[in-house]
Amino acid sequence: QVQVVESGGGSVQPGGSLRLSCTASGSSFDYYAIGWFRQAPGKEREQVSCISSSGRTHYADSVNGRFTISRDKARNTVILKMNSMKSEDTAVYYCGADRRGGSLCTQITYAYWGQGTQVTVYS
Repeated sequence: QVQVVESGGGSVQPGGSLRLSCTASGSSFDYYAIGWFRQAPGKEREQVSCISSSGRTHYADSVNGRFTISRDKARNTVILKMNSMKSEDTAVYYCGADRRGGSLCTQITYAYWGQGTQVTVYS
């Protein structure tokens, strides 16, 4: 069983930055695609950014140019760096992991999920 753990959520003012981390237990972390998704109150879960095992990345239009996803292979971690944050970025952020392949930033691609971490952007 793969365990996925997110960390790094918190509160920040508009224009500020936060850094989220996602790790997955088990061997061969390098073979996992990792996807970040978020869910705001009263809304459906939506894609944020995803990275394949080969390093191919995808960003939602709403975060493109502000967020950066990367792999830290030495620490078996995927980092989501969030800059120039806006109030509409407020949500619970979830990390998904899977190694079966499929559409990179589609939720059904990911079989393993973390519990989520709260991100709040407040004025």
